[in-house]
Amino acid sequence: MQTCVQALHKCTRPVALRAVSSASKRPPDRKRILSQLRSYASVSAAQLQFGQPLHETHPHLLKAGELTPGITALEYAQRRSKLAAKLPRNGIAILAASEVKYRSGAVFYEFHQDSNFFYLTGFNEPEAVAVIGKNTKDDDHVFHLFVRPKDPKAEQWDGVRSGTQAALDVFNADETGDVNQISSLLSPIVSSASKVYTDFPFETKTKSFFSRFLSDRSSRAEGFAKVLESSNITPLKDIINDIRNIKSDAEIANMRKAGKASGRAFTDAMRQTWTKEKDLAAYLDYKFRANSCDGSAYVPVVAGGQNGSIIHYTQNDHLLKDSELVLVDAGGEYGGYITDITRTWPISGTFTTAQEDLYNAVLNTQRHCISLCSAKANFSLDGLHETAETHLKEQLSQLGFDMSGKALETLFPHHLGHYIGLDVHDTPGQSRKSILRDRQCITIEPGIYVPNTDAFPAHFRGMGIRIEDSVCVQEEHPLVLTTEAVKEVDDIEALRR
Repeated sequence: MQTCVQALHKCTRPVALRAVSSASKRPPDRKRILSQLRSYASVSAAQLQFGQPLHETHPHLLKAGELTPGITALEYAQRRSKLAAKLPRNGIAILAASEVKYRSGAVFYEFHQDSNFFYLTGFNEPEAVAVIGKNTKDDDHVFHLFVRPKDPKAEQWDGVRSGTQAALDVFNADETGDVNQISSLLSPIVSSASKVYTDFPFETKTKSFFSRFLSDRSSRAEGFAKVLESSNITPLKDIINDIRNIKSDAEIANMRKAGKASGRAFTDAMRQTWTKEKDLAAYLDYKFRANSCDGSAYVPVVAGGQNGSIIHYTQNDHLLKDSELVLVDAGGEYGGYITDITRTWPISGTFTTAQEDLYNAVLNTQRHCISLCSAKANFSLDGLHETAETHLKEQLSQLGFDMSGKALETLFPHHLGHYIGLDVHDTPGQSRKSILRDRQCITIEPGIYVPNTDAFPAHFRGMGIRIEDSVCVQEEHPLVLTTEAVKEVDDIEALRR
């Protein structure tokens, strides 16, 4: 049977060696590596277990060299290098993993890693702290990853942990330690730093590891207290957003996979007759997973009839009526990367004249705005939104709508789009006024929601229509990531013939 030493040489540590040497130009400490590998020597590959899938344990999910689906250890190291390059000499960035959240008692929610932490480490377990520090003498950096230690008793209850050894061997950390000792581990690093970048909440009401550290009254925390007093703490999110904002080839590929799988699920759903919102919601979640996604990227909107006018309608518990439209906002996730799609179609399979007219007004606007999603077009998200407003006004006026006053604000109450990536609303806080650049990924989602009032034409009242695609901005032309979800009237109706 293959030993763990052989397994690690085959798929993990050699990848880490390449990542470190390529990203930081620092020769690896081979003596340390060999010592670490020897500690695994008595464990067979069949017994090799980590807190998340790796190529050795899940070759059906990850290729050799990948640390998470589609993303290599080398790319994670390069991301840390990009972050370090933006720090001052001897500056450090501190990030915390998400913690398990509980619904009630011991009943927990599905774990979702903090996006910035995941982006820089690829580590997908709770209760961990990462520190990326820029060296004093050169542009090299040190990566500390403090994690939960192996604990057979805890792992029997809560699942396998990767442990501190894997933090070095698999996740490329230069230094590691037991995160339960975070006070003693973090204090000397922070006290000697020239500047600290972090988005940790500076309060102690929660039970997070960082909050425990802040509330530590021992001398171990004095160094950090001095840093706080000297106002050397700077928010990290703006630096991270700037790096995450431009997607790599691998990230775009992951989002395309999610878009393709999700789009096909939508098209399959349109082929069928549905009588309940909840059945349609369950079908889409199943199809996302069956098409190789990890699951749904967010709580879906499945809104029949007038429910479609509620932007974030997620009850999904009404009956669907043949005479009405159903608006579905949903998408799958692959390797942590999301897709965001909205389609609206007639429950009967055939549009009425009024439904088709209003639908085409939204579709024409969406098509026009997508065509402008290139770096060459020189638009921002806000600029595209203004274009959508102008286009919708013209379209709706032709359909007999009175567009005076604040009519458009009532009919189109949300923004045209947002950034996407690891999060549905990616890089939070990033301005929509910035000109879009090559490799940014966004949504384009115009919508019209007609109240049931006398202010609007009777035959359109109660309709809610939104059409949304995930789009990657490119230099010359856009790349639509969700094209498999059909949206032309003829194509939708043909699915049920």
